[in-house]
Amino acid sequence: MLTRKIKLCHINAHITCRLCEGYLIDATTVTECLHTFCRSCLVKYLEENNTCPTCRIVIHQSHPLQYIGHDRTMQDIVYKLVPGLQEAEIKKQRDFYQKLGMEVPGDIKGELCNMKTHLEQRNGDTKSEDTANKEAGEEKPEEDNDYHRSDEQVSICLECNSSKLRGLKRKWIRCSAQATVLHLKKFIAKKLNLTSFNELDILCNEEILGKDHTLKFVVVTRWRFKKSPLLLHYRPKMDLL
Repeated sequence: MLTRKIKLCHINAHITCRLCEGYLIDATTVTECLHTFCRSCLVKYLEENNTCPTCRIVIHQSHPLQYIGHDRTMQDIVYKLVPGLQEAEIKKQRDFYQKLGMEVPGDIKGELCNMKTHLEQRNGDTKSEDTANKEAGEEKPEEDNDYHRSDEQVSICLECNSSKLRGLKRKWIRCSAQATVLHLKKFIAKKLNLTSFNELDILCNEEILGKDHTLKFVVVTRWRFKKSPLLLHYRPKMDLL
C-alpha cells in the first residue's frame, strides 16, 4: 500500500490555538461552532468576552464557560503528531508543582508512567504480541481496582438548594479532579432515587455548571482562592427557588 508523508507545517493551522499560536494544550472546544483552543487561553478570553475568538459567534450571553468542553480526541491527535510535546508539557507541570513545594498530583504521575512505557515500546521493545497482551491482562485488574485514587483529589460539599428534593445523608465526598459535573449528577440521582440525572442542575456560586466541566476546571475557574471543600448546590432543573 502506498503511503504519503505530510509535513507537520502543512497541518499546523488545524492543531494550533488561535489565541496563543502554540500547539493545543488541554484542547477545549466551543460546542456552538466546534472551534478548538487551549483551555487556559479560552477560559482567560471568556472572562471578558462571550464570543468565539475565531468566528465571533455568540457562545452564550452571560455564561459562555458552560458551553465549552474538553476535547480529548483532538488532544490525543496533537500529542501523536508533535514529537516531544506531551513529554515537555508533563515535565513543565511537574516542575511547576515542585517549584511551589507541592506534591505532584496523581494524574500527572500517571501520565509520566504512561509516557515512560510508551517511550520504551517506541524505542525498540521487542516483546512478542502475545507476551505484551498477557502482561496487559495481568496489570489490568490493578488499574481497575485503583478507582482513580491516584488522581489529584477534590473535596466537595453537596448541598440541596430546593424544597422539592431532600438532602444527601452524606453530603461530604472526595473524588478525582478529573470527574465531571455529569458524574456528580448521576451520583446524586442514584442516591435520591431519581428517574433521570437530567432532572438536576448543579451550581457553584449560584451559577449553573456545564455537564462536561471537570471538577478541577470548576475549582480553578469558580472557586479559585477559596478554601476547601468546594461547595456545590443541586436543585431540580428550571427550579427558580
